[in-house]
Amino acid sequence: MKFSVFTVGMPEYSPEEAVRTLKECGYDGAEFRVCPLPDDPEVLKQAPSYWGNNRCTVNEDTLLEEGPKLRALCEREGVEICALGTYMRCSETERAERALKAAANMGVSKIRVSPYGYDGKENYRTLFDRAVCDYRVLERLARRYGVKINLEMHMGTITASASAAYRLVSHFDPRWIGVIYDTGNIVYEGLEDYQAALEILGEYLDHIHIKNGRWEMTGEENGVQNWAPTWASFRKGYTDFDKMFRAIRSAGYDGWISFEDFSAEESTEEKLRRNLEFIQGFAK
Repeated sequence: MKFSVFTVGMPEYSPEEAVRTLKECGYDGAEFRVCPLPDDPEVLKQAPSYWGNNRCTVNEDTLLEEGPKLRALCEREGVEICALGTYMRCSETERAERALKAAANMGVSKIRVSPYGYDGKENYRTLFDRAVCDYRVLERLARRYGVKINLEMHMGTITASASAAYRLVSHFDPRWIGVIYDTGNIVYEGLEDYQAALEILGEYLDHIHIKNGRWEMTGEENGVQNWAPTWASFRKGYTDFDKMFRAIRSAGYDGWISFEDFSAEESTEEKLRRNLEFIQGFAK
């Protein structure tokens, strides 16, 4: 298996700085965050952050033009672009097609396109049926451009668990539609036994995100404790990485493992170095 970092977790770095740092730290690749860049002066004045003023983001609006330069940079440094992590929904066909075309031009084999969120305001089955129709269109585009589309297991969506994700992607050809398994997101919602989850996904398992989370008590009211999930460092959360990597080996998965770490106890570079060393111990 190969190790990469999803650049959402490197908000203070430019893409150029990120590529050089990942090479120095011993990673094999980068999964680039792709979305429209903010143009609000107030946002741009803010300190770098994961989902705000994130400097390690590739501008979706200029990806077709700038993508080859990014590819050349990574080739010079010996860092592979394993995927493009976009933030578009499955209904946004035109945006997805531009990203697929850009990925094909860059020699990138897969992009992320998200399913619908679920907040209880619209019936789950209605959202599910709509998503099947949307991904059917995307599947044809993926085949046309030779680039795979993955959806992520993510809390607050219709594919929070492996079972839910499989129910959706089972309608499609696994050569063109797959699943990103995420060890941190399932702490929030969607946790199933690791090995069972990977067996459920089977041939649709195409990418793995690893990060960590935990639940903390947020207060007490009328004698009832209130709990909520939050992000955690790799060593201090709920994810059982030993059990997870045993499940990965049992499933025969030998693809990309992409790191994310939204904890705040260490600097970004410290997390990059320590997390890789930590995980390599389980991946042997």
